[in-house]
Amino acid sequence: MHQTFDAALEINLLHANQAGADHNRSHFDEWGITCFNLMSSPGAGKTALLEKTLERLRYALNMVVIEGDMTTELDADRLRQYGVPVIAINTGRSCHLDSKMVSGGIHQLKAQYNPSDFDLLWVENVGNLVCPAEFEVGEHAKVALLSITEGEDKPLKYPVMFQEADCLLITKMDLAPHLDFDLDKLINNVRQMNPDVTIIPVSSKTEMGLDQWFTWVKNQVSLIHQHQQQLISV
Repeated sequence: MHQTFDAALEINLLHANQAGADHNRSHFDEWGITCFNLMSSPGAGKTALLEKTLERLRYALNMVVIEGDMTTELDADRLRQYGVPVIAINTGRSCHLDSKMVSGGIHQLKAQYNPSDFDLLWVENVGNLVCPAEFEVGEHAKVALLSITEGEDKPLKYPVMFQEADCLLITKMDLAPHLDFDLDKLINNVRQMNPDVTIIPVSSKTEMGLDQWFTWVKNQVSLIHQHQQQLISV
């Protein structure tokens, strides 16, 4: 069977994007930076989670953020209050960040700072449960968020996001007493898509689960840095 034009175009776009992502990651490994790609639907709590994370870990890790939004720098301005560099990327009509956009952010970073001074780069992707999971940006790990207000069925309806995630944060747990929500059912649906993903229920409002999240972040940075040191020594 012949591929349709649209299918062939999608494969070519993903192939070109992957080449860019590999190039970005080579820079991160050279500089000793860990990169996390933070993804979710709009309103799931990515920026609120980052605010708590930057506040708590800014003295333990040197961090920088590439903040993706279709328009405005509203979220970027929220994060700048925590004293970390934030590079804003407006995607226009694009529903996700791709490796080329993040490469542009990397060039801005290099123009203003020594990248080797940083331990961790956060890429806060555009709010979308579909496209961000398809387009790698050079990250070492993908972190997905799903709020309990979105329902237990989302991992089954939008499988790629959950299949690709290394860590899933179930957010807004403080609302659980007010909703008809089944945490076990949601976790079971996630496990059908990705048996090995780390799952952490959290609330940025009450700080439930955040200590476990912070520990995961620090452990991953340490493991990835060890791997980067091995690459250098080879």
